[in-house]
Amino acid sequence: MILSVTLSKPAGDIEKKLGRPYQKIKFKLVNTADGALYQEEMFTKTQVFHNKMTEAELSKFLDANVGTTFKNCVKRTENEEITLLTNKKGKITELRKTINVTSTPLKVLPAKKKNYLLPEGAPVPFLVLLGIMNDEGKVISSRHDKFRQINRFLEFIDDILPEFADKTKEEESLRIADFGCGKSYLTFAVHYFLTEIRHIPCEIEGLDLKEEVIKYCNDMAQKLELKGLIFHTGNIADYSGSHSPDIVITLHACDTATDFALKYAVERGARAILSVPCCQHQINTQLQTRGKADGAEGEVPAEFEPLLKWGIIREKFSSLVTDALRGEWLEQQGYKVQMLEFIDMEHTPKNILIRAIKKAGVLDTASPSQPPELMKSLGITPEFYK
Repeated sequence: MILSVTLSKPAGDIEKKLGRPYQKIKFKLVNTADGALYQEEMFTKTQVFHNKMTEAELSKFLDANVGTTFKNCVKRTENEEITLLTNKKGKITELRKTINVTSTPLKVLPAKKKNYLLPEGAPVPFLVLLGIMNDEGKVISSRHDKFRQINRFLEFIDDILPEFADKTKEEESLRIADFGCGKSYLTFAVHYFLTEIRHIPCEIEGLDLKEEVIKYCNDMAQKLELKGLIFHTGNIADYSGSHSPDIVITLHACDTATDFALKYAVERGARAILSVPCCQHQINTQLQTRGKADGAEGEVPAEFEPLLKWGIIREKFSSLVTDALRGEWLEQQGYKVQMLEFIDMEHTPKNILIRAIKKAGVLDTASPSQPPELMKSLGITPEFYK
């Protein structure tokens, strides 16, 4: 069995073949409990990307790329190291080296099984329909990341349910708005979790700009015969729902769409907000131009210049500044705010979750707030301060 593989010395057309200018790719055996599973690390000059492959997928990848996409390959088994070197004419030279078997063998422990809120092994209708599970309840190997993401989000939902003990005790429906719902993996998951596992009635509205996506979601809800779940086409910026939500959720609502969702939640008096922001372009653009934003004083201070010099650093800095200001603004509106890790960075770089719980006795409308010093010193004006 292959324990590890390292591919190096990429060909000049690697970006065309694999989508990115990888300089090196490593594979490492991480699990043998349900068949061999390999962790893949793909290195560019400035970034590292992760993936997982089965033994069959690894074999197919090596057949397609060793000697062509990558000129060098080093494979290691339990007792041998095999090096494949490709010259300019495409001829492959194979070198084999026996590994000292008297040393302590490498032990690969089976992965610990996690207790998910939506457990594996029992078919969940919406997961089957979305292609995440098969009819027997086994998660499709290529969809494990999505399965973990869904369960992680449900843990956050479960954590905030005590805030609604008064409503659940009276068996009142929880009203939830999902802004930028997309194909609504989380929307269906929250509905199933509340109604089928926690036995809490709920009314959930999903909103997205794409008509074909909303039609797809409504068709799915009808096919599954779900009650209290409906989807609308619309823009978060000018949306006006018929009922004020108890909970507002957003997953990767792009740029200022997150701000409009937060503002809607505050103005409608939502008691809980769960938001995973994405693509914070607005402040990045303001910092890039170095200009004075509306209502802001002064240019960007010289102390911040090293953070703005390189595009990739400025982008990450802008994202953190945006989310920090969002958190501060929510605190000014009477919410207890936490910044939490949504899911491992290897699955998505957009992994900060803003959890805001409304404090008791706070009015149900947004009030004017004093712009933070950071905002004034950088000369920026986020959407929620306009």
